[in-house]
Amino acid sequence: MLLYKTVVGINKQLNKIITIPFPELEMGVNCITKAGELMASKGAQKVLIVTDAMIHSLGLTTALCDSLTAQGIEFVIYDEVKPNPTIANIAVGADVYKEQQCNAIIAIGGGSPIDCAKAIGAKIVRDRPVRRLAGKLKVRKKLPPFMAIPTTAGTGSEATVAAVVSDPSAREKFAIVDPAILPDLALIDPTLMVGLPKPITAATGMDALTHAIESFIGTYHTPLTDKYSTQATERIFKYLTTAFEDGNDLEAREQMAIASYEAGCAFTRAYVGYVHAFAHQLGGMYNIPHGLANAVLLPEVLKLLKPYCEKRLQLLAEVIGLDTAEAFIQAVGDLNEKLAIPTSFPELNADEIPLITQRALAEAHGTYPVPGYLTQQQGEALLRRFLKG
Repeated sequence: MLLYKTVVGINKQLNKIITIPFPELEMGVNCITKAGELMASKGAQKVLIVTDAMIHSLGLTTALCDSLTAQGIEFVIYDEVKPNPTIANIAVGADVYKEQQCNAIIAIGGGSPIDCAKAIGAKIVRDRPVRRLAGKLKVRKKLPPFMAIPTTAGTGSEATVAAVVSDPSAREKFAIVDPAILPDLALIDPTLMVGLPKPITAATGMDALTHAIESFIGTYHTPLTDKYSTQATERIFKYLTTAFEDGNDLEAREQMAIASYEAGCAFTRAYVGYVHAFAHQLGGMYNIPHGLANAVLLPEVLKLLKPYCEKRLQLLAEVIGLDTAEAFIQAVGDLNEKLAIPTSFPELNADEIPLITQRALAEAHGTYPVPGYLTQQQGEALLRRFLKG
C-alpha cells in the first residue's frame, strides 16, 4: 500500500507540471454547419471522418459532409468503429488515413468513435503498434488537425486527454493518455442528440455523472475541477430525466451536452476511480457498454467509499439540495431507478470475479487518486452483488 501511495504522489506532481489545454469550443443549435469553415481554418484539405455504422446510417454525418463540401474539403468515411473500439479498428483507420492521403481527422459519435479517432491520430504520428502507446505520455507529438463532434451526452471525450482501447485477445482494456491527443476543436450540437434512444440517453448521462463524482471525491481535485464537477452534477440531476423521458426536448439535450463537457473537463484533470476501474474490466471481459457499466456500479461503489469521502459527498448533496452523503448516494440510486438502469450484470461469471477484481485494483492503485483503498476481498464482494439473481 505504501508503494501505491508513493506512485499516486508522483502522479499528482506530474499532473501539476503537465499543462492540459482546452479544445476550441463551438457549441449551439445547428452549429454542425460550421464544421467545414472551422476545419478549413486549420488547413484541412482531406478529412478522415471516424464514426460507427449506426451514426452513419441514421444520417447524422450528412450535415457534416455538406459543410465540408461547401468549403471544398474532401473526405472519406471510416464507419467500422465498434462500441468498445479495438486495436484492429485503430490499425485499419490509420491505414485508411494514409492510403487516402488525408491530412485531418473528424470524429463524430459517442465516446467510442472519438476515442478511436484519438488513437488513430496517435498511431499516425508515432507509427508504432497501438499497445506500445498505452500509458502516459507515449505520444508527445502533435496530431493532424482534429475535431470531435459528440452525438451523446456522456463520455466528455471531446474534452479529455485519454482514449480507451479494447484488446479482445486479452479480454481487457487499456488507455492512451497524453495531452497531444486532445482534439483541437470540440463541436457540440444538441440537435445531433435529439431522438437518442432512452437506454443510451440513460447510460451516457450516468457516465457523465460518474465522471463528475469521481473527479470530485478523488484526491487530485482542485478548485477548477470542483467547479466543473459541481456544475455538471447539478445539471445532470436537473435535466437527465427530462432528456430521458422526452428525447426531443432541445433544452434538456443542450444542458446535458454542456454537463458532459464539464464533467470531461473535470475528470481529465482530476482523474476517475474505482467505478471506472471495474467498468473497464467488465467492458474488456464481456463487452458491456462503458456507460452502462459505470451506471450500475456507481451507487454501490459510493457506499463502499463513503467512510473515506463523506464530507465531499455531503458537499455534492448540497449542490442538489440535500443534506448528507447518505442522501446523495440514495439520490444516485433513485436516479438509476428512474432511468431503468439494471441492478446486475447478466454476463458476469462468478468464477471470473477474482480475476476481474485483481485487474481492477491493479488499474486503480497507483493510477487513480481514489479517496481510500479497497481490498481484494472487498472488490470481490462488490462484484458478487451484481450477479444475476
